[in-house]
Amino acid sequence: MNIAPNSYSLTRKRLMAAVASLAVVGTVGAGMLATGTAPVLADAVRVEAPQMPSFADVVEHVSPAVVSVKVKAKIQPTADDGSDDQDGFDNLPDNPQLRRFFKEFRGFGDQGGQFGMRRFNHRDHGNGQPRPIAQGSGFFISEDGYLVTNNHVVSEGSDFSVVTNDGKELDAKLIGTDPRTDLAVLKVDGGGNKFTYVDFADDSKVRIGDWVVAVGNPFGLGGTVTAGIVSARGRDIGAGPYDDFIQIDASVNRGNSGGPTFNLNGQVIGINTAIFSPSGGSVGIAFDIPASTAKQVVQDLMKSGSVQRGWLGVEIQPVTSDIAESLGLKSDKGALVSSAQDGGPGKKAGIVAGDVITQVDGKDVASPKELARMIGAFAPGKSVDVTVWRNGKNETVKVDLGTLPASDKQASNDDSNKQSAPAAKADTLADLGLTVTKAEKGKGLVVTDVDPDSDAADRGIQPGDVITSINSNEVNTTDDVSKAMTDAAKAGRKAVLMQITRDDSNRFVALPVGKG
Repeated sequence: MNIAPNSYSLTRKRLMAAVASLAVVGTVGAGMLATGTAPVLADAVRVEAPQMPSFADVVEHVSPAVVSVKVKAKIQPTADDGSDDQDGFDNLPDNPQLRRFFKEFRGFGDQGGQFGMRRFNHRDHGNGQPRPIAQGSGFFISEDGYLVTNNHVVSEGSDFSVVTNDGKELDAKLIGTDPRTDLAVLKVDGGGNKFTYVDFADDSKVRIGDWVVAVGNPFGLGGTVTAGIVSARGRDIGAGPYDDFIQIDASVNRGNSGGPTFNLNGQVIGINTAIFSPSGGSVGIAFDIPASTAKQVVQDLMKSGSVQRGWLGVEIQPVTSDIAESLGLKSDKGALVSSAQDGGPGKKAGIVAGDVITQVDGKDVASPKELARMIGAFAPGKSVDVTVWRNGKNETVKVDLGTLPASDKQASNDDSNKQSAPAAKADTLADLGLTVTKAEKGKGLVVTDVDPDSDAADRGIQPGDVITSINSNEVNTTDDVSKAMTDAAKAGRKAVLMQITRDDSNRFVALPVGKG
């Protein structure tokens, strides 16, 4: 390797500069630093370490507000022998240490991937006495004893208690739960004593890279503090319709569920509710319910014991780039209405399948998830302006929101609209890779075959699907389909929007024009 002639002298100069800088903060004894001569230091070098952030003040301030949550329930006798081998653990090698290792890392809550709930496999043995089934974390939000935890920590419980930072165990009463956001509120009677509590932060100001501190009860140890940074925001982990998690890298394990994550001002930015963990232990990826979501839900639970959300009454799907192109939208933002439910507020207000909801009360809608959160934040009965993209332009309709039903989507047992096996002669739409026939009941075309190499197959169209419209125009014959494709091509569109009915549900699929 070739080295420039001044490489050594440059290194030497840097070394001399470093020694000189040390002399500012410490003491360097008499000595000599010369080429080929080792430095001789008469006195020790003292270096002042840079000031590192300490979380001690924050922890000291917030720890009295964080508690361990114990949950008990009356467990019915079971036929198992307590060996805990039901979930495939009987297939492990006959190695006691290996079995003990795997048993140590099981028992997490399985609701939407929400880990952190420690479960005990104690049985009731028929004596009717509550047995411990879960242990998590929580924190006081008022001096009169209201505290927050996760719904999945308390969901199976009948008796509750909390253990405070100073070791006192107090009975608690369940005030209310909200499974959709995985939040719950408990109340402790302090007998006139006031509890140390913490406030929620404005999580809109939380930035990726901010320091955070998590406090909780991992593995039942109680009072454990970990630190890290905010890793990401707006995470959707498939836990529910209101996913908007803050991701942190502070160590969070089972038993941390329901515990708070603090900023350096001692305010709660989020509530630990889930971890990503192939092994069962922390791998540095944890998810928090944002403070803004928790604050509103907790207020409702404290007030009435439940959460009442606004309901639009439409089924929606994402706007892909192909769908945006087929509708003439400039971007793939918004939520495409696949159907408006009969009797729902949206349909009463005039929202129809094929509309793209782009704004609510003047605020942009980025995705179906965001629309669900926006509508859910309104109280039932609230009148809102909903802007939709329809027939190439924006229209605004006023909707009086209803109350969200117990189930987000009501299943139907009515088979009257299901398509019977087609008997008519099938026709081929070669450009689309589809073979179709006229529907025997209702309007539309039934797909009887799909070319596996076609765009239709790539986009999930299946035999049995019913094509009801293309670009909002009803189709009952192959000529209707051909005309819709031709009109789209003349309008300069690169794709058409095809409305599909499957199992009594509607969805939209964008197919390229003139491609097979």
